[in-house]
Amino acid sequence: MITTSTVVNSVVEKLRAALARGQWRSGDMLPGQRELAEQLGISRPSLREAVTVLETLGLVRSMPGKGVVVLEAQAEDTQSADSAVARASLEDVLQLRYTLEPFIVGLVAQSVGSKEVGQLRLTLMDMREALDAGDSEAGANAYIAFHEELFALTANPIFQSVVQQTGNALKQSAEVLRNSPEHLAERLEENEAVVRAIRNRNSAQASAEMRRHILREGRRMGIELNIPDDHLGN
Repeated sequence: MITTSTVVNSVVEKLRAALARGQWRSGDMLPGQRELAEQLGISRPSLREAVTVLETLGLVRSMPGKGVVVLEAQAEDTQSADSAVARASLEDVLQLRYTLEPFIVGLVAQSVGSKEVGQLRLTLMDMREALDAGDSEAGANAYIAFHEELFALTANPIFQSVVQQTGNALKQSAEVLRNSPEHLAERLEENEAVVRAIRNRNSAQASAEMRRHILREGRRMGIELNIPDDHLGN
């Protein structure tokens, strides 16, 4: 079943792609709601939600009585964000992951379908094959792919923008993953526990397993995260 949030997310991505390729430039007005909704094959309420998301992202602005104007692309902001990720320490990366990933897997556990669970399990099989073959490169790639798949399963379009930075940050720690192949079995076991909770639609357990995984990942890297709550895991 296609949910409203899925429709809105799809429309946001289509409009972002159109803006990126210059279909509408800075200062241009988007087509009227009726025309644009017909072009995209969606309802006007869904279009209004998508425009609200684009406003939040700073890409357009609604002007009462006039329409929706395209804003100038903030390339400097994007470069600044990329630069911040490049400067991030491993502890920074883990703090970001601890903040977002448990919440995301909790949401995913509430709504995920069997097809998506199957894909997550296939990626874990890739990790197991890499473990059996002693291939640390493939193991690191499968680990990152697994977590990126989890990020992609959130239907919240604003989350999609935020978690892109999480994915970029995760890649920053890829070298550590490749250089510690002896921990791949532990990572696999912990991620399997996350997927079991998701498959059982146990949101609280999925979140708890992800918190535990990230805390243990920190300890494997020699980092004891200072967590300002009581979700300390084991």
